[in-house]
Amino acid sequence: MNTQITRWNPLKEFEQAQNRLASLWNLDPFRLKDGQEETLTVSEWSPRVDIVEDDKEFLIKAELPEMKREDVKVTVDDGVLTISGERKIEKEEKNKRYHRIESDYGSFVRSFTLPPATLGDKVAAEFKDGMLKVHLPKDMKSASAKSVEIKVT
Repeated sequence: MNTQITRWNPLKEFEQAQNRLASLWNLDPFRLKDGQEETLTVSEWSPRVDIVEDDKEFLIKAELPEMKREDVKVTVDDGVLTISGERKIEKEEKNKRYHRIESDYGSFVRSFTLPPATLGDKVAAEFKDGMLKVHLPKDMKSASAKSVEIKVT
């Protein structure tokens, strides 16, 4: 009887689990049965958002550091509020060397279904100091289904 003792390696089990998960990623969940592909929009980054409610409105606050008002677009279409834009990376200067960049850059899209008690055509937005505030006033009537672009002030 040939018995061999092997040293237990906990990282080996981790590697096996990682390989099993990687095999799942090879599946394409967005491919339809007839071979056609479904379009999926993936943002390069996603700004942090807080949603607050009081008696008069819902308030969506989005953190958009170092962005300009003209780089942000807010729309309401068929009961869905969409915030989109692009945060551009600053150009590297000759006398500066970056040792680490942890900030997120690129395009983004965030969409939110309007609560039934809001009016899509009464939405207002303001942008100041890298903070976008979108005001969704409450009303007992259902939200409007038409498409509206919101002017950010």
